[in-house]
Order: sequence, then C-alpha cells, then structure tokens
Amino acid sequence: MSNNPNKDEFDMSDLGASLPAATAALSAEDRAGLVNALKDKLQNLAGQHTDILETLTPQVRKRVDVLRELQSQHDELEAKFFEERAALEAKYQKLYEPLYTKRYEIVNGVVEVECVNEAPMDEDKETENGKLSTISVSSMQIDLNICFKISCQHLVPEKGVPNFWLTAMKTNEILAEEISERDEEALKYLKDIKWCKLDDRKGFKLEFFFDTNPFFKNTVLVKTYHMIDDDDDPILEKAIGTKIEWHPNKCLTQKILKRKPKKGSKTAKPIIKTESCESFFNFFNPPQVPEDDDDLDEDAAEDLQNLMEQDYDVGSVSACTFSLYLLDLL
Repeated sequence: MSNNPNKDEFDMSDLGASLPAATAALSAEDRAGLVNALKDKLQNLAGQHTDILETLTPQVRKRVDVLRELQSQHDELEAKFFEERAALEAKYQKLYEPLYTKRYEIVNGVVEVECVNEAPMDEDKETENGKLSTISVSSMQIDLNICFKISCQHLVPEKGVPNFWLTAMKTNEILAEEISERDEEALKYLKDIKWCKLDDRKGFKLEFFFDTNPFFKNTVLVKTYHMIDDDDDPILEKAIGTKIEWHPNKCLTQKILKRKPKKGSKTAKPIIKTESCESFFNFFNPPQVPEDDDDLDEDAAEDLQNLMEQDYDVGSVSACTFSLYLLDLL
C-alpha cells in the first residue's frame, strides 16, 4: 500500500491528456468543454469521497483501498476487452465482404447460380396406361415435356432477384413505416446497401446504390452518423445525408398542390404550391441541431430530440438490414 498522504485527492492537471483517444476526433472547443465538465464532476466526487473516507475506521479503510485496486484492475481488463472487440469486429467485417459481394452479384444478375432441374423422364419409363403422356393433334403425336420446353424458350428470364432490397426493407416494421407507396417504385432501383465504420472518428456510414432511374440523378445516396462516446451508450452528435438531385416533377419528399384562383383574380391559372410529405427519402435530410440551441424552448428541444432519435433508429435498422438479409430474404 502507498503511504502517499495525497492518495485520496484527484490531480486535475493532466486530465486533458488522459482522455480516451476517441475524443481526439472532437474539435478543440468541444474537447475543452468536455475536459471542464469532467473536472467539475471529479471535483464534486473528490469532496464527497474525502468526507466518506474520514468516517471510516482504519481497518475498513484498508478494505476499501483493496476494493479500489480491484476496480482499477477491472477497468484495465474492460479497456482490453473493448480494444480486442474492436479488432475482432474489424477482422470479421473483412471476412463478411466476399459474402456481400457474392450477394450483390446474385441479386443484380451479374452471375447466375446453378439450377437444380428435375430429373428427366426416362425414355423407357411408361405411364399407368403403358405409354408416355401425349396428345393427338391432327394425327401428330406430341410429347407434353417437349411442348413445355419449347414454350419456355420464348420466355424472357428475369435477372437476379427483382425488388430484393425493397422487399427486405418492407419486412422490417420500422423501415416499412417510413416507406410510402410513392417510394416503392424508386426503391425498386436500389441495387445494394453498404455499411462501414468511420475511420477517423466514432460513427458509421450507410451507402445506398441505385441503378439509373427516372426519379433522381444520384447513383449513390450516403447517410453518415457522427457519434460521441458516453459511459453507457454512444451519443449522436450529428447526421449528414446526401442532397438528392431530383428530376423535374419527380421529388418524392414533396407533393404538388393545385388550387383554383380566388374569384376576381386577374389570372385564371391555378395556384400551384408544394409542401413536404412523408417519404423514406427524407432519411437523407436529417434534423440538424442549430448552432445556438439556447434559442430552442423546451418543447422545440424535445421535438428535435425525438426526431434525431427516430432518425438514428432508422439508420441503425438499415445497418442491421444490410447484414441480416445476406441470404434470408423473407
């Protein structure tokens, strides 16, 4: 045991340097604010800690010291756990990649899978009446199996798995609520969804790859979530989405309203206005925290928080959908 008389006091001088490496992604201003908040919290705890220790007998205090050492050992093991878990996740993410690539190729008809055909009927095999199934057409005997094969030659085979991602998304309750009937036609052009962690900071990114379509010019729509570490769960700092370049009169996040002009109006043309409407594609225009959040009243702040939580839920579910629907479509 150490006999340092200042053992039970907190040293605040090196707090900024001892913060986890993840906070390096924060701006200097945010980092300074975090350091000051931690200092205030630790100073309060230090005062409470000293008061409690002074009430303990020497024997009990020694036991508390041993418990504190056990807690320190636990914290070290927990840090190693998080470090190894991150490495394990990165390892298996690489192992998943070939499977995701194969899924993309099958879904989009880039490659064809081997079909298991029914065993052809043995030429010598006879039906119950002793003959192959046939029909008579103008004294010609035609095998029904041959008729089926000939008719199939004129069918245009479908490529891949049509509407794979639309179907996968609609099987999830949260995503299904976000998808309107108008959205479905556009989501039929969705070819792939990719998920990855951010390299330079906490958070993740979702990429939605689309085929050329009549709704918008973008071939990739991206949604990025920036997170801040917390003791229990990561906290959403902000979300950023791609600006969608809609083709004329094809915007799915707005609807056009036409009203007749008022009586006595100089123009007979209808009044046209647009208003926002529910759409999955609002996902790429997430709610933003104003720079000066002091201007928000309590109700507005609560509404904003609810919108941000809902947006994060949709993003998290989309990430799960990307990995879960590897082979199990329905």
